[in-house]
Amino acid sequence: MSGCAVGPTYVPPKAPPGAFYAPGHLPAHTASAPGQAGAAQRLMLGADIKGEWWTLFRSPALDALVARALAHNPSLQAAQATLLQARETARAQQGGFFPTISAAFGYQHQRFSSAGFGATGGTTTGTNGTGGGALNSFIPTSNIFDLWNAGLNVSYTLDAWGGVRRGVEQAVAQAEYQRFTLEAAYLTLTANVVAAAIAEASLRAQINATNDVIRAEQDGLKIVAAQLSAGAVTRSVYLQQQAQLLSTKATLPPLHKSLAQERTVLAAYVGAFPNQPIGADFDLADLTLPRNLPVSLPSRLVEQRPDIRQSAAQLHVATAALGIATANMLPQITLSGSYGSDGLVLGQLFSGPAALAYSIGAGLTQPLFEGGTLLHQKRAAAAGLRAAAANYRETVLNAFANVAEALQALDYDANALNVADAAARAARQSLSLQKIQYNSGSVTYLTVLTAEQTEQTALITLARARAARYADTVALFQALGGGWWHRHDVATRTATCCRLMP
Repeated sequence: MSGCAVGPTYVPPKAPPGAFYAPGHLPAHTASAPGQAGAAQRLMLGADIKGEWWTLFRSPALDALVARALAHNPSLQAAQATLLQARETARAQQGGFFPTISAAFGYQHQRFSSAGFGATGGTTTGTNGTGGGALNSFIPTSNIFDLWNAGLNVSYTLDAWGGVRRGVEQAVAQAEYQRFTLEAAYLTLTANVVAAAIAEASLRAQINATNDVIRAEQDGLKIVAAQLSAGAVTRSVYLQQQAQLLSTKATLPPLHKSLAQERTVLAAYVGAFPNQPIGADFDLADLTLPRNLPVSLPSRLVEQRPDIRQSAAQLHVATAALGIATANMLPQITLSGSYGSDGLVLGQLFSGPAALAYSIGAGLTQPLFEGGTLLHQKRAAAAGLRAAAANYRETVLNAFANVAEALQALDYDANALNVADAAARAARQSLSLQKIQYNSGSVTYLTVLTAEQTEQTALITLARARAARYADTVALFQALGGGWWHRHDVATRTATCCRLMP
């Protein structure tokens, strides 16, 4: 009977048939562009993902920062503790498979009233007193005595319908959910650290590009000032160049603000305060764009994504909950027994003239009227199961969409970098030409100012386009699950959920 379990049996969902990341075939590689971060990236369908994928950027400073975050991030520590809590709860739930055995030992010092035995003449100490009659012969010789007792009590509820088994199954599934919550926390943390480092490097590149433009405009202002002194230009030309310089300088404070905020975010990721050092500054030149990008097969994605595994565990929890609600509506059979002895003297409790006492019993409880509670609990559990199934499908759809978006970004941003690089080179050449033409009197200084603005915009766009390729690569690794199945840093605690089911 203990092998029975009412309610649905959980079956892990299979990979959706026919699902893919694009309407057609994936390209073999992305576009390429000259210069930094311009190499073409090869898409390797079916290749596996390295557990420490961030090392593919070949930055020792980045590796050290991620290692520090994994060691000191508070949210990660909380997820580890929550997993331990869930696993211990699951182990505690296993106690329902076994009988409950308790030992009892007691001592009482008592004095009773002889009136309780029907005596009419006060306290009676023997059979020859007056007023007691024949009843006095049943009254103890003393109304003050000690009573010692000891015994064992055993109780066991047969899991006839699998309610206990489903409860353990539910607790194990909850522990599995927490396990992949931890895996998701690892993946999110590492991706956030790398993305923040890339964002910092991008901001530094934009600041450097802006400073280059400022230096060029300052040189231009000096030339215009000299021309103004010589009477070659009007004061309006000088003021236009000065306004352009100040306008470019005005773009620096927002960039520095964003850079400071990124450093603060990185400090929080590694468990440090804003005033504490977090390591070296990041520059795009210090990062290497990975050339070969693994792309997991769709059939593997549902096994690799922590959020999908979380959703599957929630589906398992909901399935077990329906079984528990069903079992609660059926008869419950309880076996019980006790064995012990009573004695007036401790030394004779087990060997003297003690009073042996034991009991053996069985009980069956069938709910007859609960005001609809059990029925509606079962219906609620069934609705929860349908909701968990729908949430699982949504999670799978979002996972495939994440991978598709990352692949699209890799392709389009590679093309965008190519265009941005060409635009920056063209803007630089145009500015040089406009300066020559201005010195020869062919164009007005307004044309030079327009060319300077175009160059500044092109350089900023180029820096952002280069950073986007690094960020797209991070997004792809995160969308594919991050290779947590190859990590060994938490293998002893979280890589394999222990088998709690008997």
